[in-house]
Amino acid sequence: MERRGAGLAALGALGRRLLWALPAYAAGLLGLGAGALVLALALYAGWRRRRRARERGMRLAARLQRDEEAAVRAAAAGLGAARGELPAWVSFPDVERAEWLNKVLAQAWPFFGQYMEKLLVENIAPSIRASNTHLQTFTFTKVDMGEKPLRVLGVRAHPGTHKKQILLDLNISYVGDVQIDVEVKKFFCKAGVKGMQLHGMLRIILEPLLGDVPIVGALTMFFIRRPILDINWTGMTNLLDIPGLSSMSDTMIMDAISSYLVLPNRLLVPLVPDLHEAAQLRCPLPRGVVRVHLRGARDLRSKDRFMGGLVEGKSDPYAVLRVGTQVVTSRVIDDNLNPTWDEVYEFIVHEVPGQEMEVELFDKDPDQDDLLGRMKLDFGEVLKARVLDKWFPLQEGGQGRLHLRLEWLSLMSDASKLDQVLERNRTIVAKPDPPSAAILVVYLDRAEDLPVSGGPGGPGLPVPCSVGSEMCGAPPDPPLSLQMKKPGKEPNPMVQVSVQDVTRESKVVYNTSAPVWEDAFRFFLHDPVNQDVDIQVKDDPRQSSLGSLSLPLARLLDSPELTLDQPFQLQHSGPGSRLYMKLVLRVLFLDAPEDGGPPPTPSGQPDPPATTGSTHRPTHASPDPQFGTEHVLRIHLLEAENLIAKDNFFKGVVRGRSDPYAKVRVAGRVFRSRVVKEDLNPRWNEVYEAIVDNVPGQDVEFDLFDKDIDKDDFLGRCKVPLRRVLSSRIVDEWLPLEEVKSGRLHVRLESLAPSPSTALLEQVLHTNSLLQPARGEELSAALLSVFVDRAADLPLRKGSKPPAAFASLAVRDVSVKTKTCTPSAEPVWDEGFSFLIKRPHVESLELQVKEEGGQPLGALSLPLPQLLASEGLALDGWFPLAGGGPGSQILLRAQLGVLVSQQAEVGAGSVSLAGGDAAPQPAEAPGEECGTGGLRQRLLPADSHPEPAEGPLGRLQLTLWYYGEERKLVAIVHACRKLRAVSKELPDPYVSLVLLPDRSRSTKRKTSVQKKTLNPDFNERFEWDMSLEEASRRKLEAHVKSTLSFMSREKEVLGKIHLDLAQVDLSEGGTHWYELRDERSSP
Repeated sequence: MERRGAGLAALGALGRRLLWALPAYAAGLLGLGAGALVLALALYAGWRRRRRARERGMRLAARLQRDEEAAVRAAAAGLGAARGELPAWVSFPDVERAEWLNKVLAQAWPFFGQYMEKLLVENIAPSIRASNTHLQTFTFTKVDMGEKPLRVLGVRAHPGTHKKQILLDLNISYVGDVQIDVEVKKFFCKAGVKGMQLHGMLRIILEPLLGDVPIVGALTMFFIRRPILDINWTGMTNLLDIPGLSSMSDTMIMDAISSYLVLPNRLLVPLVPDLHEAAQLRCPLPRGVVRVHLRGARDLRSKDRFMGGLVEGKSDPYAVLRVGTQVVTSRVIDDNLNPTWDEVYEFIVHEVPGQEMEVELFDKDPDQDDLLGRMKLDFGEVLKARVLDKWFPLQEGGQGRLHLRLEWLSLMSDASKLDQVLERNRTIVAKPDPPSAAILVVYLDRAEDLPVSGGPGGPGLPVPCSVGSEMCGAPPDPPLSLQMKKPGKEPNPMVQVSVQDVTRESKVVYNTSAPVWEDAFRFFLHDPVNQDVDIQVKDDPRQSSLGSLSLPLARLLDSPELTLDQPFQLQHSGPGSRLYMKLVLRVLFLDAPEDGGPPPTPSGQPDPPATTGSTHRPTHASPDPQFGTEHVLRIHLLEAENLIAKDNFFKGVVRGRSDPYAKVRVAGRVFRSRVVKEDLNPRWNEVYEAIVDNVPGQDVEFDLFDKDIDKDDFLGRCKVPLRRVLSSRIVDEWLPLEEVKSGRLHVRLESLAPSPSTALLEQVLHTNSLLQPARGEELSAALLSVFVDRAADLPLRKGSKPPAAFASLAVRDVSVKTKTCTPSAEPVWDEGFSFLIKRPHVESLELQVKEEGGQPLGALSLPLPQLLASEGLALDGWFPLAGGGPGSQILLRAQLGVLVSQQAEVGAGSVSLAGGDAAPQPAEAPGEECGTGGLRQRLLPADSHPEPAEGPLGRLQLTLWYYGEERKLVAIVHACRKLRAVSKELPDPYVSLVLLPDRSRSTKRKTSVQKKTLNPDFNERFEWDMSLEEASRRKLEAHVKSTLSFMSREKEVLGKIHLDLAQVDLSEGGTHWYELRDERSSP
């Protein structure tokens, strides 16, 4: 055998050598000369050299990509960044431009001015007058919102916390010619506002959704974070001389106005009469409470200098913590650059992610306090970690670090863990206030039959009393204030709600004995077992009592779901005087390992169940072999050609067109495209996704119709066998339409198999963001498969009967539920479900076990980042159920698979490291970090000075890409770093783009303005409709500019870049850094 193999090898070598002589033999056979042979050999050599160079370039790019990813991940891990942290640019596909809305606002702006006049006069002015006795004559004399309307830069719609709620986030920007005049008549002083700008994220909640017109019951509006508000005040020189205003600054006035719509304040606009949920909508239950332990700081900057700065002293630091309108201030530590506070504060959190905490450190001075630095933290990070204990670097000109411990306290609707919470709180040494064990929300609705002076139920009538009272039947002496009032005069009732030493007051309702308040109040409770809530109903003019009520909170602990919703009889009031309220108590529970206890399992696996008795329980779920074998079918509905014209007139004499749309059917799901008006060659460019399995006989069916007023006309159909797509992975072709004379449909079908690895997750997210169509849902990045096996130790119904339980699972707005088992404390379901995951780093699986009637038996929240950190992206075991019995658990298996498309695979192998004229940083260079600009963002060291020869003006990060399916040039402006400040004040940078040589308005784009920063983050996407050939002939010029002043139109150029798009590979969509050049430099 060895001799035979050697002989075959020799024959093969001889054959290859003979093949080299084949061209010479063919040339002689055809009668060609030696010149032709030499030319053919030269062409072959050139082709082979070019092919080898291309392969070598691709290998080099792949190696650089691998080296860069390893370097950035190592730098991020060294800085304490979360594993697999998402680049900031991944978030932009959710934000849509709303130019149509801006046109509506421009036309409706005069009417909005009328509303603002009413708001300022009726709401803002009374609050200003009540803030100081010297401002009791403060009025708005003129309110003119000007001609420049508010602009909506982007709209993001996402599902709410339940199905009857829709959330909209509007990025608003207002730079207007508003004119508002104010007057304080007591001092004969006038002032005004001429020019205002407002920038912020406004959240609008459409809730509740109704089954009748107008579909939406109410609109709720608020700012999650305090917006940026700049007001150009006029005449303030005279106004600041008034007593009471001399101590107020512009900042205080702007805070008073901007905080009107900042959480927890909300503006509720009911759209239907008699909205019963008004108080709950105006003040909903919070998502949770964050307990902040302010530990200390290190290496703060010294601000106290003496003898003209020759002698450097220390600082007297204190901290200001702000969450919306919730603001607390720590004590001042004198002469210390490494202060230790050890103080504890608690903040109510309403919206997460989105709501954030801002901490500012100041140096206390006799005149103006100096800023030592600040930091911001989104509470979504605390929710994911449950406990976050780390040192945070100070930003915005500050140096040093701040030590915080943040704990996410969940709201529990039962008192089963109250003793555990109270016991833990006793071990916490908290200043200035003890830690809270619960929160109380009081929804004050209305009252009826309050006493009227001299009328029925008023003073002089017997007062009902309880059994055992010493003075039953004898009318008490009426208060002096009621004796002096005219008989029959209606009171002006208001309510004071007190818990311990905290008192809240409602608004005053004038001249009625049946007031309606629709108000809500929140209280922190330290010991709900022994605390009471005291309520006083008073007549406002003289604070005379109209009735009172004292309610022990222990009564709430015995109520279902810790809630009381009923009318309460008022004491010391009329016989029919009742107060309608709803009281909700929630226990604050820290669902995290205790300090000093066993650490959490590194892989994220759940703890094994505690065995009870001799019952044998499986330790792992037992799904069937088909579990987790599903694929995701991505359907690109691109375009159609030569459709039949169905809209004919005059009995077909005049031929019209059609208004086509498509219906796509696959795996029991139906997708419907938008209607394209009057077009026989429509372009949809829409993407749909469906979860499919490999069951024989399935087809992907396409039906086309012409939209009509009465009955839609049929335009043809076609289909593709699903098994063909699963086997070939990609089907991209024109399909002829059946049952019609003409027409064909262009579709692209791609089968995505889930991969249990996160190696390409970042590339998948980046590719999805580039391929995201203008219309439709966000593309999925992963598939979540969940097998619900069984539950154990569920709480019994009515003390002894086992429940008939089912489990409901939800991811975002997609929810499913299992079958309902026969009554048992240990039901077995054995069912599997799958969910499409858009953003694995931030989404979570919400599971609830309920009784057949809907009564909750326990809940589980499983963050998907926990799966990403697990081996094989899977968790399998027992999980404790929150809110259930002491040992309630559920056995399930959850596994995640990353959906890697063909474009993501190509992008992973062809993305280059360095772009433009930016030199790549060495992998081990200090100061590299994974910032908000994305995975490829490389920052210079914070303490290094840029060299004059390399980027003295800073850098700009761009993504340039040609989207062939939509025939658009796409530019994404991510961020700038290390911009050069040309004056003492920090610039307000923005980026303007223009496609040369055309400088018309249609080719110009610009980002929003970022305030006071040298390292702005934009993450904004811009598009130009053009062919690839035309884009290659263009040159992109980007200027980084700064506004000089609010009222000035002049701009200051901080730097520019000039790119020849013919030299840019627009097919990759790579993200690169470009060095900024001077404005006067040549392109």
